[in-house]
Amino acid sequence: MIRIRRRTAARTPAGVAGAEPGPGFEITFDGSPVHALPGQSVAAVLWAASVLSWRTTRVNGEPRGAFCGIGSCFDCLVTVNGLPGRRACLLPARPGDVVTTQEGDGHAGLLH
Repeated sequence: MIRIRRRTAARTPAGVAGAEPGPGFEITFDGSPVHALPGQSVAAVLWAASVLSWRTTRVNGEPRGAFCGIGSCFDCLVTVNGLPGRRACLLPARPGDVVTTQEGDGHAGLLH
């Protein structure tokens, strides 16, 4: 006899781990509010908001977003709170973060 398991709320990753995320909060992306949950990376927050690219390449201005998702590549670079070159896949989102699309190397508007 074959048993078929039904997926229930308890069989979600959060249910299996016994995780209970705290209350959500907002960050902004290019001036628009985006909902976030505690523990989400900036990349996860943007993905959940259907944002798939948040950087342009230095040479051709091609759009980029998350590629590897584990911090090995640098496709997910984003500017957070005025600091360019942050890897969105590794950076936890924090309430009130101001995230902006990173153009090129992110230093064009900065004084040296």
